Amino acid sequence: MAGRSIVTRRAIVDIVRTAVQGSYGVTGFSDPSLSRRLLRWVGLDRPGIRLTTADGVRLDLFITVAFGVPVAEVARQVESAVRYSLRRYIGAEVAGMTIHVDGLRYQPMAVERAEAIEWTETADRPVSTPETPRHPTAAAGAPASRKPKPR
Repeated sequence: MAGRSIVTRRAIVDIVRTAVQGSYGVTGFSDPSLSRRLLRWVGLDRPGIRLTTADGVRLDLFITVAFGVPVAEVARQVESAVRYSLRRYIGAEVAGMTIHVDGLRYQPMAVERAEAIEWTETADRPVSTPETPRHPTAAAGAPASRKPKPR
């Protein structure tokens, strides 16, 4: 049955926000200008998304990306997720989308977890047991020294 539905700007922004936050590598939204930061601080604006509907749905997204992930891949993922979500939920095609990466966010917990993982034992080295030290140069009672990994 033919019909018409009305979708509010807020609903579109919520759909876009959910799609962007669910994308790999996105750590959050950023504020493009000082006036928008002040509006956000007062609670009148939510950061990161500018929506215009004059000539179709046009979006400007301002995001921050996790340090160490490929920025271009994150941007492609965000674009794909937003287009899919809008097509699926409201049946609208995106006329234009601009993704601004305003910064990289360093998350030290992820790096600490990665450094905590020890090297994998190879076939020529014996597998360590509680009686033998993990590092081949470590003494029986001395703790193993860790070399920094090259980056």
